[in-house]
Amino acid sequence: MSSGAPGGEYANAPLPEHLTVAGWRVALIVASFNIALPGFLNGAQTGMALGFWPAALAAFLAGLILCGGACLTAWTSVRTRLTTYLLIQRSFGRWGAALVNIVVAIVHYCWFGVNVSFFAGAIVALVEQGYAIPGDFTAFVIAGSVLMIVSTIYGFRALDRLALVAVPLLGVILATVAILAVRRYGVELVPADKPPVPMSFGIALSAIVGGNMLTVAAMPDLSRYIRTARGAVSSMILSFPVATPLLLIAAALPALATGETDIMKLVTMLGFGLPVLLILILSIWTINAANLYSASLSMSATFPKVREWVFICIGGALGGSFSIMGIIDSFVPFLLFLGILIPPIAAIYVIDTFVTFRDRDAAETLEALTWVRWPAVLTWVGSIAIALLLERYGMTFTTVPMIDATVIATAAYLAVVGAGRGGARRSCPDGLEGRVRSLDDN
Repeated sequence: MSSGAPGGEYANAPLPEHLTVAGWRVALIVASFNIALPGFLNGAQTGMALGFWPAALAAFLAGLILCGGACLTAWTSVRTRLTTYLLIQRSFGRWGAALVNIVVAIVHYCWFGVNVSFFAGAIVALVEQGYAIPGDFTAFVIAGSVLMIVSTIYGFRALDRLALVAVPLLGVILATVAILAVRRYGVELVPADKPPVPMSFGIALSAIVGGNMLTVAAMPDLSRYIRTARGAVSSMILSFPVATPLLLIAAALPALATGETDIMKLVTMLGFGLPVLLILILSIWTINAANLYSASLSMSATFPKVREWVFICIGGALGGSFSIMGIIDSFVPFLLFLGILIPPIAAIYVIDTFVTFRDRDAAETLEALTWVRWPAVLTWVGSIAIALLLERYGMTFTTVPMIDATVIATAAYLAVVGAGRGGARRSCPDGLEGRVRSLDDN
């Protein structure tokens, strides 16, 4: 939902039931998140590394994994009607949530860097195609970052509306690129001899999931508007298992047909004109404005005395710097890190919803928040550290680093929460359930 959506004033309280909507409306928004150029690059590199059918299988399994996680986070939000920020805050504590928010904001800034790299690449292609003069990538990154910062500060609402047009047009362009590439060049469904990013099936699966995991973890911001739990599950089933494989197919086919994973080069190679490049630029611009806006909201909630525009400027500068330093060249490692970093956060607040705060009113759980809930913070940090070590030394027990991190965090936090609840009940006389719940919340 945009900032101007009805119910936006309930950012710090449960959303009233009368503002809820049918699940399919949210499903359309979630599905549109999959139509993005970073997802195209990920799919193209996966197709080149694995070949078409294994890549398609990886995308289908990733869609199922994302759907399963999104069903849980969406169900959590329907049960509580709380935003992602509030769910994280009551699980991690006020300062614990601040730590999570800073990390998530940095992730948004990294995505800004990825997208502004696409933006600069599109401008370079536009200048070379339209005026036959070479363009400077770094200069366009800086100029694009400045324009995106200014437009986010002064015109985000207009860009938010433009995204409703740009995203469907981008989907049409990507589908057309796939069809024309296959018709013109044919397609070999086998892996490339020298893929740009060699990867195993497990790494590819983790990268696809990692690219969408922030959406899953932040799903409550949208799914709290869904009327029923059944509608929440249905909307997630309509989203990820369909949209994720379709985008990968649209990316893998032209990559295998041409040997090219750069969408800008594919567009010019297939003879598309300047209007198509302009649409690509528009879609990147709107998505990056959303990245800056989302990060600034979370940082403003964490540091309320600092103006929102300050975080927008900092984010644009950091994202532009990441782009110049070559974040696009480390895209798959970035996605793998996201797959390890983000899922434990969602696992923790989902467990708290159905275990720690199971019998509590959602509004009541926000009244006496602790500064830090150490079990949640230590479980999150510990699961990341263990998963990174396992991946570093090739000791992953599922071959998928993202699943390793999630399993470790889930098992550890369930054990900690279960021990805490059990210990509190054994140490208290009968009839003191209220005090036990209070101990659980701390």
